[in-house]
Order: sequence, then C-alpha cells, then structure tokens
Amino acid sequence: MSENDNLLEADGKNEVESTETTPIEETTQHVENQAEVRTESAEDDVITETEDVKVEAETETTSESPKEEHVDEIEASNAEDAEDESNAERHEVEEKDYHAMSMDELVTEFNRLLKHHKVQTISKNINEIKTEFNAKFSELLEEKKEEFIADGGVDMDFYYSNDTKKNFNSLYKEYKQSINAYYKEREQNLKSNLDNRLQIIEDIKGLLSVEENMGTTYKTFKELQEKWRNAGPIPRDKYNNAWNTYHHHVERFYDFLHLNNDLRDMDFKHNYDQKLKIIERAEELAQDENTNRSFRELQVLHKLWKEELGPVGKEHREAIWERFSNATKAIHDKRQAYYADMDKAHEKNLERKEEIIAKIVAIAEDKNNSHSAWQKKIKEIEALRDAFFKAGKVPIKVNEATWAKFKDAVRTFNRGKNSFYKNLKKDQYDNLKKKKELIQIAEDNKDSDDFKTVTPLMKKIQNEWKKIGHVPRRDSDKIWKQFKNACNHYFDNMHTARKAEDQHLFDAFDKKVKLLDALKAMELTEDPKADIDILKAKIAEWKEIGHVPQNKRYIDGKFYKAIDDTFDKLKMDKAQLEMIKFDSKLENLANPDDTRLLDNEYNFIKKRMSEIKSEINQLENNLQFFSNVKADNPLVKDVHKNIANHKKDLDTWKAKLIKVRGMYS
Repeated sequence: MSENDNLLEADGKNEVESTETTPIEETTQHVENQAEVRTESAEDDVITETEDVKVEAETETTSESPKEEHVDEIEASNAEDAEDESNAERHEVEEKDYHAMSMDELVTEFNRLLKHHKVQTISKNINEIKTEFNAKFSELLEEKKEEFIADGGVDMDFYYSNDTKKNFNSLYKEYKQSINAYYKEREQNLKSNLDNRLQIIEDIKGLLSVEENMGTTYKTFKELQEKWRNAGPIPRDKYNNAWNTYHHHVERFYDFLHLNNDLRDMDFKHNYDQKLKIIERAEELAQDENTNRSFRELQVLHKLWKEELGPVGKEHREAIWERFSNATKAIHDKRQAYYADMDKAHEKNLERKEEIIAKIVAIAEDKNNSHSAWQKKIKEIEALRDAFFKAGKVPIKVNEATWAKFKDAVRTFNRGKNSFYKNLKKDQYDNLKKKKELIQIAEDNKDSDDFKTVTPLMKKIQNEWKKIGHVPRRDSDKIWKQFKNACNHYFDNMHTARKAEDQHLFDAFDKKVKLLDALKAMELTEDPKADIDILKAKIAEWKEIGHVPQNKRYIDGKFYKAIDDTFDKLKMDKAQLEMIKFDSKLENLANPDDTRLLDNEYNFIKKRMSEIKSEINQLENNLQFFSNVKADNPLVKDVHKNIANHKKDLDTWKAKLIKVRGMYS
C-alpha cells in the first residue's frame, strides 16, 4: 500500500474495522440531572461528551473479542475529549444548586468560576448560571414593566437595568472571549496533532520494510506507540478513521512479529498484566457508592484499555474481556439506579412547587385590600418565591410548564398589588394636597401674637393633620418637617411670651426649691418646742412666697411631705405631734376663695370618726364573749387596750374636727 493510500485511510476513504471492542455506556440525556460528561461547546467542531456508539466485534485474526456482538461502550476515546488531559479537570468543578441562588449570588459564583477554573472546564456550569440568571432577571423585568405601566408609562418607553445585570453581562463577555480564544488555539493544536498521528502511522508502516535486527525494530515500534499515546487530541471527524488505521497497522506489525515469538509473547504478557490491573480496579469501582466518581474513573480505564494497551494471548482474551464487561455493566446499572432515584426526588420537588404555586394563587385571590394586608401578602409571596427556588429541580418534561405556572401566579399577584397601590397613590396625592393646605395655614399664622385666637386654630389643624392619612413616601418627611417647624415656631413664641408674663411665678418656684432643700438639710435639736417653731416659720415663709407656675405646683406636695417627715422625727407625745402636723396641714388648705379642699378634709374626718366608733363598738361587743373570764386574762386585757387606744384616736379626730369647723368662722 502506498503512502497516499495510507492518507486515504486516515481520512476515512478506506474503512478499516476496529481491532478491539470496548464497552460503552448507553448515555441517558438528563437535562436537569446532566450527566457528568456533557457537551462543552459546539464551537470549532469540538466534542467533549459520551455518545451511543456501536462497534463491530473483532475478528479471529485481530485482537481480543472472542465473538461478534454489540456491547455498550464508554466512548472515552472520542476524538479530542479522549486525550485532552486538561478536560479531566472539568469533573472536579463543584456543581451547586444555581436554581436556589439569587441574581447577586449567581454573579458571585460566575466570577469565582472564571477566576479559579480553566475556561474549558466550566461551560456546563456557566450555561446553567446563565439560564437561571436570565429567568430571574426576566421575572424582575416583568415586575418593573408592570409597575412602570401602572404608573402611567408607555410600553415602548420602558427600559430597565441594574448593576447586577451589568456585572453579569461583563462577566459573560469575558467568558465568551476566553472560550473563543481557547477553541481557536485548540483547533490549531488538533490539526497539528493529526499531522503527528498520521506520521506515526506512516512510521509504523515503514517498519515492515526495514531490514535490521528484530529487537531494534521492536524497540522502535514501542517508541512509536508511546508517541501515539502522547500525541494529543485530533479533530472529531478524523478520529475514528485515524484510530482504526493506526490499529490496523499495529496488527500488521504483530503479524510481522510472529517471526520473533519471544518478543510477541513478552508484549502479550505485559498487556495481560496491565489489563488485569484495570479489571481489578473496575471491580473495585463497582462497589463504590459514589456513582459519578466511579463512572468518571471507568472512562479513564477504558481509555487505557483501548489506547495504551495492545492485545493479549488468545487463550486469555475472552475471559478478561468478560470480566471487564461485567464490571462495566455493574457500574452502569448503579448509575442508572442513581438517576432513577434522582428522578423520584425531582417528582417530590414538583409536588412541593405545585403546592407553593397554589399558595401564591390563593394569596393573589385574597380580597383583603388594606395597606397592612398587602404588606403582609408581599412578605408571604417573597417567602414563597424563595421556597420555590430552593425546592430543587423538577422533571425536565414539566420544567418549562412549572416555571410558566409560577410566573403566571406571581404576575397575577403583582397586577393586583400594582392596581391597589395605583389607587392608593391617587388617594395619597389627594392627602398631600390637603396637608399642603394645612401647612399654608400654619405658615400664615406662625408669627401671630394673638394667642387667644390662633392657639385653638393651631391645635385644630394639628388634629386634622393626624386624620388625613398617608401621602407619597418621597414627600412624607419633607412636608412633615415644614408643618412641624411652623407649629413649633408659633408655640415657642407663645411660651416665650407667657413666660415673660409669669416671670414672678418662676422666681417663686426658684425660691421654693431653695427653701425645700434647706428643710431637707435641717438638723433637729434636743428642744422639740424650738424645732416646732422653726418648722412653723418655714411653713409661713413657704406660704408667703406665693404661687408657682401651674406645671410646677408639684413642689407644694414635696414640701409638706418633708414637713410631715420632720415632725415624725420629733421626740414628743404622739397625739400632740399629730395636732401640730394637722395645724400645718390646715394652713395649707386654708383658702377663703375656694373651700373645696377644706370641705374634703371635713368629710374625711367625719368618715374616720364614724369608722373608729364602729370599731370601738365591735371591740366592746367582743368583750361579752369573755364575761366569765377573769379580768387579768391576756385576751381580755388586749381587747381593753385596743378600746383605750381607739378612744384616744377618737379624741384626736374630734379635736381636728373642732379646728376645721373653726376655719369656717
């Protein structure tokens, strides 16, 4: 075969059967579950996903397959994805629940991926982030548009963006530039790698015509195999033909190598030992509970089996292939079960989301139209929206329909909310007009000194202000400050003027404060009579000072309480002391123009005397129960003592009554 013929084979014009069959997975397309290996990009004819492929069983004269059959194969050797070691990093990128993230969180995650991972490893993540971000921003855009139109805007004039959207667009532009640059460079590398591989095929073909020591030829052959393994990925559409052509000429070399059975057997043994290790590792992976991890490593094992190892002795071919196929099938079965469980979880998520949508619809239909009710409903909807996004993914077949139902429910709620607040705004503008009219009244009268006329007016407009209700938020603080400043200005002027008129009352208050402080600091002597005279003098001085402002009259109560406390400290007869204190009290009550306080005291004394007389009668009646008891009995003596004390109190109250009556004359 000529050199040109070989190039035709590499280009696929002469079909050459595969020299070895390997198992492949029947990849199920889970759009939401997304298998670990997915399409990286359609750009530049690059493939990075597993495909359903059927490979003819090997013939008796080729490598290992003992019979002709179709088996599922992991196409881990698929073109550029197969041999690009950097793509393995893609599987280490942490997948997160982007559906549950807010727009700001999605932008943060986008930025993190760009900064900490190779651009070719994150396309799947970026595409999911883009989908979720656009969905959330679309929902926000619809809300803003409805608000814009509800406020009187025209549809064609609507425009909305925010910093989060701008940041996302900037990051996505950076990503597209980086991924395009990566694939442009990659295309060049693929073409260069194809040239290298075609040359390796030519070099292997050339070994069949070399006349030299077989050991040297075999060494050269192994070096060419190593070059093939390290040659790097090639274009997808060239891969199968190049690989088949390569293995065709490898088989031809092994046929040629029959001339030296020692070298052939040594190579078979090496391949056999290495494939046993691969099988043992695959069987270990079949026990691994992490199905995604075991599947990823299984792909690597199939690449080693197919790309880096040659045939084994005929007597071992069927047995080792059967073991490898069984381990592969076990891993596939566990992976399918894993996705079946995931589908069940997605069905549960769907139920939860349907419940959330139903709650949103119920809230939207609620007819309670007060401001507080709508604020409560807004918080409930926000909580339900968060719960919807955190509920997880649903089956792909109902994903769009569920999302549409959710958006419709939220949109219906927003329309009701916007309608309510549109009408509310109209009322608020009416309220704003009314409050501005009150501000004008306050401004017009704030400098008036006609306090008798204007004070009732200012109080009236203050009450009206409270009854008017809410105004637009942007005006609320401003107009309140205007109104409050005008009212405060008026009342400050009024208080200043009245304080000037009543200055003598404030002076009196200051004097009484000093006198009260002196009373509290007073130290008693050993002469009660002298102390009483001092206290009477202070009482007289207090009365002489005169009245204090209305809001300061509490100081009188403090003074007379201090007087009573000081009297209680005097060492003298209790009844006598009580009368002295009462005299002090009467002086405070005496007012020829108003006898109400004196009348209250008179009635109180009469009531107290009646109570004491009743208590004496009760005690005297109790004595009848002790008629047969001796007079020196402790109980009898105690009753007599109480009666005596009550009669003494009664005498004191009688004396007080006489003094009160004397005040009327």
